[in-house]
Amino acid sequence: MKKIQPYLILLLLVHAAAKGQQDPQYTQYMYNMSVVNPAYTTNEPGMLNFGSLYRSQWKNAVGAPKTLTFFAHAPLSRKVEMGISLITDNIGDGVLKENNIYMDFAYILKLDENSNLSLGLKGGITTFETNFNGFVLPEFQEDIAFDENLNNTFPNVGIGAFYHRDNFYAGISAPNLLTSKHIENKDGIHRIGSEAIHVFLTSGYVYELNPDLKIKPSAMAKVVQGTLPTVDVSLNLLFNDRFEGGLSYRLEDAVSGMFNLSVLPALRIGYAYDHTLSNLGNYSSGSHEIFVLFDLDLLGLGKGYDKSPRFY
Repeated sequence: MKKIQPYLILLLLVHAAAKGQQDPQYTQYMYNMSVVNPAYTTNEPGMLNFGSLYRSQWKNAVGAPKTLTFFAHAPLSRKVEMGISLITDNIGDGVLKENNIYMDFAYILKLDENSNLSLGLKGGITTFETNFNGFVLPEFQEDIAFDENLNNTFPNVGIGAFYHRDNFYAGISAPNLLTSKHIENKDGIHRIGSEAIHVFLTSGYVYELNPDLKIKPSAMAKVVQGTLPTVDVSLNLLFNDRFEGGLSYRLEDAVSGMFNLSVLPALRIGYAYDHTLSNLGNYSSGSHEIFVLFDLDLLGLGKGYDKSPRFY
């Protein structure tokens, strides 16, 4: 298997930043919704929802991105849900690290007996670090842009809206509204790096064929100014409300297989594999993604996943 050297990974990152695509990609976005949309709610009184997702991008490519997300959220009342979310990116085996730490707030509007619309705010900080110690660029041995390591912290805010009813959900969000410059012009050098606003559109539906089998189509689009949208279309089958498996297609980028299992009524684990369709497939063996979800029933109501629009 061919390997991409760390400096090439960094150059790929620079290219992506120039085109606007910066936020991580998720295959199992439907189980990582709190990180993408602060308005995501489950409306489960007394239930504290935890979730974590780890993604290893472009396996076997040296210095390829690794992303870890974590969220926890719970209703404070029938109209208010709050939580925390974390995204940590590691690119180039420590060459570039970025952490996003947020508080999430959602206000729930009950539209009718079966449907809700929630409006969300996300606020927190982004830390950005680079470590070029021992970093060698054969083409740019004298480029002083890589002489200085950076360690910066920036404020950030985001917004979102999320609609759901018994068998359908749809959301729109921009989790990062501030275009903070990570690296800027200095000493006559144009250094790459500023946040671009990413807009996420998500939707999903559940069709019950019979009490033991449900079909769950879903989609996510990521829109950034200056580049083509990234579009994921997924189709999962849920058996006995316990085992789920399906396929996903990311436009001109990857095809994916995924499955997850309810190990316990309150614990679900899952895995996805992306087969890369772009030229990067010549240098990697695809991408891997795992998640763990857990519900803590604080009031002993025992409702578990039944009401969440992710599980139905």
